[in-house]
Amino acid sequence: MPGTPDVPVRRLLMTADTVGGVWTYALELAQALQSYDIEVELATMGAPLNKQQRTAVQQIANITLFESAWKLEWMEAPWDDVAAAGAWLLDLEALTRPDVVHLNGYAHGALPWQSPTLIVGHSCVFSWFAAVKETAPPADWERYRREVGRGLRAADLVTAPTETMLTALRRHYGGFRAAPAIYNGRRPSRFPPLAKQPYILTAGRVWDEAKNIAALAHVAPQLSWPVLVAGEERHPEGGTVHFRTVQRLGKLAPAELALWLGHAAIFALPARYEPFGLTVLEAGLAGCALVLGDIPSLREVWDGAACFVPPDQPDALAEVLKHLIRDVWWRERLAQRARARALRYTPARMAHAYAALYAQLTCAGTPNQVAQI
Repeated sequence: MPGTPDVPVRRLLMTADTVGGVWTYALELAQALQSYDIEVELATMGAPLNKQQRTAVQQIANITLFESAWKLEWMEAPWDDVAAAGAWLLDLEALTRPDVVHLNGYAHGALPWQSPTLIVGHSCVFSWFAAVKETAPPADWERYRREVGRGLRAADLVTAPTETMLTALRRHYGGFRAAPAIYNGRRPSRFPPLAKQPYILTAGRVWDEAKNIAALAHVAPQLSWPVLVAGEERHPEGGTVHFRTVQRLGKLAPAELALWLGHAAIFALPARYEPFGLTVLEAGLAGCALVLGDIPSLREVWDGAACFVPPDQPDALAEVLKHLIRDVWWRERLAQRARARALRYTPARMAHAYAALYAQLTCAGTPNQVAQI
């Protein structure tokens, strides 16, 4: 990788929600940014931190935590909270005087920031509906569309963890100043391959239709190996989803999930929508053979290192899983490919790309590689 960016960036104000993968991403990135002597003022929203999250933050020396529980822009009736969170964030900017504001959401991009702003698009409601429901959201999501579009256009730069996600943002919300995608990273030491055992694992928000865990539950009775499901079953806004044909592990602590991944021979996620897939990366590092939904984002990251199945064809999913159960050589070969690919996606590489963007943002004018798209 090239050397450290020329322009010093010493402090970020970064937003993060506490109810999804953005939390994991934010901590991994912040820790990797220690190599660049960058301090991270982390402003959390969505829900109070749980004990595990609070402990994880305390273990990262360059994070200063500012905690809130304001609703996120994709939640029900969020706009009073979004406005209040915006005022809080502007106060934090005045207090912390960051070199760059790094937003992991959209609407707050339109605030009158004094510092240059980067938006990272991890997912969005309109691309979720297009992939999962094959339709636009109901009319009551129109304000969301307007607010997201305003935020994207106001930001100095926008990136995402895949080019697929950048394309989706452009399609649904119009043009903005875009930088190349930056793939997420995870530390391999957290997800060591262990002695493999005969089970199929999936992990993610069980209540999220995008994960398509229902397809695995449908085919589970046909398989000679058990299907294990790790993840939150309760929706943040109420209601639960669970399946009777699988073994439910519930929401696991990170170290517990790493242990289950380490022993899993196969990791399956026949997703309909997955802008990057941190859990897939963790499974790849853990040496699992990967069976994934055949969607553009997962192809972008894992093509040649996973088996792909159409999300709406459970029979195809069953056949691929049966084949991998029977064929030890192919299963182990696929696991080797997955781990080799996963080892490319390092936190160091991710942090270097972000540090370069931060440095560009502090320069006068528009960065050379930024295009209005």
